[in-house]
Amino acid sequence: MAEPHGSALAPYRAVLGSRIRSQASYRTSFGLDLGSSLLVGLTELAEVAVLFTSVSAIGGFDLAAMLLVFGLADLCFSLADMVVGHCDNLPEYVRTGRLDVFYLRPQPLLLQLVTSDISLRRLARAAVGLVALVVGLVVNDLAWGPGTVGLLAVALVSGTVTFAALFVWAGGLQFFLVNGSEMTNAFVYGGRYAATQPGTVWGRPLVVVFGFFFPMAFTAYLPAATLLGLDTFAGLPDWAGWLAPVAAVWAWVAAGLSWRTGVRHYQGAGG
Repeated sequence: MAEPHGSALAPYRAVLGSRIRSQASYRTSFGLDLGSSLLVGLTELAEVAVLFTSVSAIGGFDLAAMLLVFGLADLCFSLADMVVGHCDNLPEYVRTGRLDVFYLRPQPLLLQLVTSDISLRRLARAAVGLVALVVGLVVNDLAWGPGTVGLLAVALVSGTVTFAALFVWAGGLQFFLVNGSEMTNAFVYGGRYAATQPGTVWGRPLVVVFGFFFPMAFTAYLPAATLLGLDTFAGLPDWAGWLAPVAAVWAWVAAGLSWRTGVRHYQGAGG
């Protein structure tokens, strides 16, 4: 007899519940974590604001438009980071043999890894992105209607899914690199930074890498350009922001291939 769907998810809920309770139980430490995460988010937002004290626009985007881009990118990345960002710990799991324990359980390896922890401190950084996004929506002259609301919803969901795929993509590479987290962080966190910038200022190599291979342009810049009616890069049409779900699918196809190849390559910790 098939196991009820709720029962199948019970172990994951139990593990996540214990992680959440353990973080919340140490209130001082949890408060400091939230504060540090909030400070990082505010610092990055301040960098954008300070830049516009010297220029009026960058790549056709003024400060109001950049708030929309930053808010979309930062909120989506922070949510993805909170849920799957601990895939960064995979090299430690491999070295210590903890990953081998996951293989003993009759659950998918990736699902166990994703539900093994949750970084609640990322909520503070997500709050910065949310505030920037709300302000960006208010100060920009948007033609509100079903299309605008729909595109905004599509951008938020697709952007979060795309960033999550980037973490899994990097996790799959760790099976080969083990000590190469610095290299994968270059395109994970570098991709996040690229997502907060207008693609019109990118050079051709960046357009190829972060525009299409790692589709960071589809997480914030292109949806914002479509919402605001601004020119896009690489000759893309002004409705290119609606292609965000296609970019998310491509990101997960590549992430799935990376993860599957890495799992097949893994032979155990050898301890």
